[in-house]
Amino acid sequence: MQKLRSTASTRASSLHMGEFRDTEYNFVNEDSPKLGNTRKVSVIPLVFLIFYEVSGGPFGIEDSVQAAGPLLAILGFLIFPFIWSIPEALVTAEMGTMFPENGGYVVWVSSALGHFWGFQQGWMKWLSGVIDNALYPVLFLDYLKSGIPDFGGGLPRTVVVLILTVALTYMNYRGLNIVGWMAVFLGVFSILPFILMGLVAIPKLQPSRWLQVDIHNVNWSLYLNTLFWNLNYWDSISTLAGEVDNPKRTLPKALFYALILVVVGYLYPLLAGTGAIPLDRESWTDGYFSDVAKIVAGVWLRWWVQGASALSNMGMFVAEMSSDSYQLLGMAERGMLPEFFSKRSRHGTPLVGILFSASGVLLLSWMSFQEIVAAENFLYCFGMILEYVAFIKLRLSHPNASRPYKVPLGTAGCILMIVPPTILICVVLALASFKVMIVSIIAMLIGSVLQPCLKQVEKKKLLKFTLNSDLPDFRESEHESAVESLIA
Repeated sequence: MQKLRSTASTRASSLHMGEFRDTEYNFVNEDSPKLGNTRKVSVIPLVFLIFYEVSGGPFGIEDSVQAAGPLLAILGFLIFPFIWSIPEALVTAEMGTMFPENGGYVVWVSSALGHFWGFQQGWMKWLSGVIDNALYPVLFLDYLKSGIPDFGGGLPRTVVVLILTVALTYMNYRGLNIVGWMAVFLGVFSILPFILMGLVAIPKLQPSRWLQVDIHNVNWSLYLNTLFWNLNYWDSISTLAGEVDNPKRTLPKALFYALILVVVGYLYPLLAGTGAIPLDRESWTDGYFSDVAKIVAGVWLRWWVQGASALSNMGMFVAEMSSDSYQLLGMAERGMLPEFFSKRSRHGTPLVGILFSASGVLLLSWMSFQEIVAAENFLYCFGMILEYVAFIKLRLSHPNASRPYKVPLGTAGCILMIVPPTILICVVLALASFKVMIVSIIAMLIGSVLQPCLKQVEKKKLLKFTLNSDLPDFRESEHESAVESLIA
């Protein structure tokens, strides 16, 4: 069982962030149940957890066609992964194996830039994750309302959102391994109807429809936000690294397989849908793939797509909530949050983190789809800037630290790799509406005030803060590597 010590009495040690040194990670508090029998997540469930963190299927990509037409939508999902997804996935693979613990990107930023910025990273990422999770009940009901109009608004919609949130929150409570294999089942069920839709659509395909574009009639803000939202969050899996079986091997492999699954999962139905039916850009809104399925194959496939959407949104919900709640647990183990956030349930899950994340989802579920996407993208962008800065700074300041997986580029190459996504981040931020910008800036200001307030709470001992003493120090690991190389 892990030893815990007060951060007040071990402040010097708390400045040393964790690093993987082939040690076994069992993050358990003294008051928590033993987790020796808790099964770690293997590669197949991890692939589908990443799939649901990032994508969950083509549900929600319809706005890219409405915003820019078929050609730009297809090109976007072809080119955007090289600009954004691959660099983010590579950074996650290196940093996630360097720091395989549940703090994830919070630990990366803390190690490079200090506790204040680490906390800001945790606040912005947790908030953007909760905002993102508020989308899934909205998308779920958008797909069902064409068949059940009562779900379009009012009391029935509110009741369904509440029931969904409670039921899926319980799934997270029962354990991450259950969530992982649930994601596998949901992923297969959600992908199958689009495979069938593509096959049925082959005789109806007209490739000339893919080339339709009106460059003077493009909603760039909606277009970029849709691409960005559907191809980001690769780093979210890092907050579950402490629960992964052999993360130094499993994490990079799972990220690679998930990247292929996500990109193909977008392009295949997009090519089928835009190529098989005449273009009506205004119809391409959330849930339109169910109508495409009906036009191409009949009502039976429409119902399957709607059911797949419902289950896919459940998968995205539980995956995102897992990431958000384990992030809070990891921050508590680093002494950034009160100790009660690190308490685990009898199933080994972060009970308080789950409850906090579920409460945030319920509070934000009233927002519209496009408002949610724009708000979480804005916060997510600032978090990614901190991650990229931390990535490069650790490459420069600790070049010899253990990195079980290392991006096969030198430091200069890594800097060049993150230039395009950084430019894209600036564009997304610039295109944000005034309302989204103000709300997001207020949220960031709250984070900047919250961290010093928590330090005062700790100083006055109003709440107990603890530091996990078993988290290794990557500086010690780096020193050992240097000594070994000198002896050799």
